[in-house]
Amino acid sequence: MTSTAEPTETAMSLSEQAYRNLRDQLIMLEIRPGDAINDSALAASLGIGRTPVREALKRLESDHLVVSYPRRGTFATRVDFTELADISEIRQLLEPLAARRAARNASAPMRARLRDLAADIARSQPSNSDQHDLMRFDIAVHRQIYAAAGNSHLEDVLIRYDNLATRIWCLVLDKIPSVAGHITEHVNLLHAISDGDGELSAALALGHVTNFEKTIRTVLEIARSPV
Repeated sequence: MTSTAEPTETAMSLSEQAYRNLRDQLIMLEIRPGDAINDSALAASLGIGRTPVREALKRLESDHLVVSYPRRGTFATRVDFTELADISEIRQLLEPLAARRAARNASAPMRARLRDLAADIARSQPSNSDQHDLMRFDIAVHRQIYAAAGNSHLEDVLIRYDNLATRIWCLVLDKIPSVAGHITEHVNLLHAISDGDGELSAALALGHVTNFEKTIRTVLEIARSPV
């Protein structure tokens, strides 16, 4: 599967590059929940100075992806499953709004891009793909829909909560037989948006988010069940 385009690194500041790199490592649990974060080591690994990394970490703290403690340092936040209901409540309200706005506001080139994404998913074989690769693709598709909505404030909020939801996904990924169905749900949603059907887009977005919560709750209930 191809991913959606983001600004090239040369078009971004060092701080923005560091932020996006660290954000995605935290979302995909490449930096594990609770891990200590050493800004010097991160700066060396990214090939940049410590100042851009520190600026990125401040933004990540406001995203609830890292937490800093005086005299202790900075750590990746724990994934708290008790936050699932709150995260889902916000997404169930805002994801349909974004999808409806995208159906109404997307430019012709954006609609063509969304149709291409739908075709990419339809002709691929998600069931044969790596689970983590599928989650990276899921992130990219959601971000493209948010961008198509044409409201930068809504986009920022939804990216933040989609990031938190993805961390929950990734923590239970080995307990889910496949996320292929979750990925293929995007096909009809992307078609509805590119066709300009706002109400169908909103309904499909709501169903997509609701299915996410149901899947996670099923996994958690199985994990709590006595053997």
